[in-house]
Amino acid sequence: MFLTELFGFFSMSALNTWGFMMAFFFNLFVFSLGNKRKTTLLLSSFCMLASYTASDYFYTWLSIYSTTYLDWVLYDFFTILSLICCYFLIRNTSPSFFYLIVGLSINMIYAGLMYIDVNLYKNNEHWFLWDAYSYSVFSIDLLMIVALIVDRDFLGLHKLKNKLFGLFKSSKLQHTI
Repeated sequence: MFLTELFGFFSMSALNTWGFMMAFFFNLFVFSLGNKRKTTLLLSSFCMLASYTASDYFYTWLSIYSTTYLDWVLYDFFTILSLICCYFLIRNTSPSFFYLIVGLSINMIYAGLMYIDVNLYKNNEHWFLWDAYSYSVFSIDLLMIVALIVDRDFLGLHKLKNKLFGLFKSSKLQHTI
């Protein structure tokens, strides 16, 4: 909540939306050059732009009802579903695809926890979860923007995923022998 007090809801939301718009325009440019045409990169950046534009504070400010954390859980859930549909449509992902799925999943979990804390438990006292939500979601959003632009495994998530799956496969083989 410190970030929103410092920058305000509108500027943080606008920064994220602007970042995803720039990532989409960059990927549109890369697509027009003929690079990465057979990947989900362009569709993924469009899905992220559409999702973050639809959930922007400016549009929810004009809405007839106030936005809750449950709305952001639903936005993230439907964004993940649209990304999965893009995958089934093209069948070839780019390195940023995994970053988007992981980032949206973490954001969805945080928004769900905030919904439970604020709406169900009726907590209105500032505590650690609120700061963790604020910093984590903003950082993850920026990482997803960078992942769409750079389209590389810059944090090593793919290596970590492959090692974890390798561990599960080797332990599964040991149990069958």
